[in-house]
Amino acid sequence: MDLKRLEIFYQVVEQKSFSRAAEKLRISQPSVSEHMRLLEESLNERLLDRLGREVQPTPAGRILLPYARRLLSQRDEALQALKQFRGELCGDITIGASTIPGNYLLPSLLAKFKQQHPDVHITLQIAASEKILQRVQDGEYEIGVVGVVKDDPRLVFETLVEDRLLLAMPTGHPLAGSKSVTLKDLAEHPLLVRETGSGTRRTLELALKQAGMSLADLDVVAELGSPEAIRQGVRAGIGIAVLSSLAIAEELQRQELTTAPVASLDLRRVFSLVKHTRRQLSPVAATLVDFLGSPGEAVAKAV
Repeated sequence: MDLKRLEIFYQVVEQKSFSRAAEKLRISQPSVSEHMRLLEESLNERLLDRLGREVQPTPAGRILLPYARRLLSQRDEALQALKQFRGELCGDITIGASTIPGNYLLPSLLAKFKQQHPDVHITLQIAASEKILQRVQDGEYEIGVVGVVKDDPRLVFETLVEDRLLLAMPTGHPLAGSKSVTLKDLAEHPLLVRETGSGTRRTLELALKQAGMSLADLDVVAELGSPEAIRQGVRAGIGIAVLSSLAIAEELQRQELTTAPVASLDLRRVFSLVKHTRRQLSPVAATLVDFLGSPGEAVAKAV
């Protein structure tokens, strides 16, 4: 089976588009179409459906996809290993990260890693924690960085850095300046929360459960899909919100928002590096894991 054609198939599925796959692979769109025609012909199966503007795998394509992913990954790891043997470190790596570490922690760390290893090409993909964990399980990502720890024998977690969630509100809010906000106070004010699958939401839900409550006991007025949307909602006075200290550091410094502790809620968490238990990391991924280092070192390197 032709690896080049498998790579083109994989990219068409990932990009959901022949034109975007061609751009990613730096070849012409007619070349992508021709390679796909030849691959489907050699397998005697239709692998892709053109549904409007998007391309989706057929049932046969969905069967082939994980095998294509593994074969391409093994090819890249083999090339990296040979280059490492020659004293080089180069190649591609795709990292998955949940929203907070992906937006506020990893960019500066990856920039410093890139300075040390300029021949490494890094792709950072950001999604909810649950999606990142699923993609690590499926072998799509070698490593991920998430704000939840899951009891799953297929995954191994290593603490990267500690984080603290804070109750954020406008500086003119009635709770602003409180030394401690009670759960009763929290329930009396409109609250903005992240979407299901978010690590921030999961941390809040677990803290509420330990306190004998749930989100159903609070006045949740909106569920929003990003910390930026939550911050804008808080600044606009729609509601208060529990947010990562990393996500609101600039607003606190500019005194656009303020925070207060919530009594009886343990809102501490860790961001963890996650990888598949049975997967041997490529040289690039192993070097990156070593670079990120032990707990606490990541923050020092990010500054």
